[in-house]
Amino acid sequence: MKLEELNVYRMAMEMADKIWDIVTGWDYFAKDTVGKQMVKAADSIAANLSEGFGRYHYREKTNFSYYSRGSLFETKTWLVKAFNRRLIKAEDYDLFISQTEDIAIRLNNYIRSTTCSKNN
Repeated sequence: MKLEELNVYRMAMEMADKIWDIVTGWDYFAKDTVGKQMVKAADSIAANLSEGFGRYHYREKTNFSYYSRGSLFETKTWLVKAFNRRLIKAEDYDLFISQTEDIAIRLNNYIRSTTCSKNN
């Protein structure tokens, strides 16, 4: 299996690109404070998945998947802050929150599958 075939990876890449597109339209202060943090957190979801995917020991793969999950929850926090500060529209916020919940489920399933595969 290739990394690009993982649905959770593709979803994380897509969400990060959408976040990037929104943040690039913000003014300097918003970009420099909330924007940079949110983009870095969103980019780290897929980046950690890919680093873990390149590891051949299940424990390392699982650890990087946990890092990815941490980045997902950090992204969610920045999305809440951006919404509360009126930097993103309600419909974008709702879509992103829905995507983070979907990615979380898929990421947990991926973690479970990598952890269970060591027992087989």
